[in-house]
Amino acid sequence: MSHPMFKLAHISDVHLGPLPRLSIRELASKRITGFVNWHRNRRKHLFGDTLDLLLDDIKARQADHLAVTGDLVNLASGMEIQTAAEWLRTVGNPLHTSVVPGNHDAYVPGAYEKAMRSWYPYVRGDNAPAEWQEDKRIFPYLRIRGQVALVGCSTAVATPPFAASGFYSSRQARETVNILRAAGDAGLFRVVMIHHPPIRGATSFYKRMIGIRRFAAVISTGGAELVLHGHTHLNTLHWLRGHMGPVPVVGIASASQGVGGLKPRAAYNLFTIAGRPGAWELKAERYSLSDNGRGVDSEGFDILATW
Repeated sequence: MSHPMFKLAHISDVHLGPLPRLSIRELASKRITGFVNWHRNRRKHLFGDTLDLLLDDIKARQADHLAVTGDLVNLASGMEIQTAAEWLRTVGNPLHTSVVPGNHDAYVPGAYEKAMRSWYPYVRGDNAPAEWQEDKRIFPYLRIRGQVALVGCSTAVATPPFAASGFYSSRQARETVNILRAAGDAGLFRVVMIHHPPIRGATSFYKRMIGIRRFAAVISTGGAELVLHGHTHLNTLHWLRGHMGPVPVVGIASASQGVGGLKPRAAYNLFTIAGRPGAWELKAERYSLSDNGRGVDSEGFDILATW
């Protein structure tokens, strides 16, 4: 008996540019360090058409769903947040696009709430209120698409200048465990989306996720089949202990990284999920910007996991 396949594309760290004009008031905050950093480093290597090439390729390969694991913006100004909302509407229907926020989306106090209100259709769980409510507790969320449960977690918090850490709370951990257990009981393939890598040593101290041990406990007790993250701008594969065996934890390069930077050029992962509970099959392929920056090539990268 054949089982339907589900194709899930994963991009991260979109960093939509260019930077809008910022008011003096907006610059009189942590944003001044980000502004300087952008003009010194990122502006040279982050390109909008790179992102479009990836998205066109994802569409051509007929992905059923797109997961975006944070950092849609740079300095989280009001204009950037609005631009990202408009960009999301061009990317796809909220039914087929799921977003979790990153540290840049919560760059300064108040930015997180502004972004979540603006992007709410894309960060809303299936059973959440239809309209945004002034309540930060929209994470973790659950979205069920076919045989897949998409579980969105947030590590996005405003941090002081020169810090880019994330925080995963005990409340979120408790609720994530409950969601994962219920999804497992329902026979669903569980994908957890989070911005910061939930792996010790995966990033430098000032960029780390606070709550790594807590997240590991969530995966080992709640169960999951796949964890997706961003933040590092690197193509990585780690493993966490799950109660049915090792769980792949996959990071991806920035979706806007052009050719010639220090970090790997833009890429996305395409996961093919098939099978049934107790006999899942997971195949992953990575597609990245070509050497000349004008197309997208397959890198092969097949992780095949079966349970």
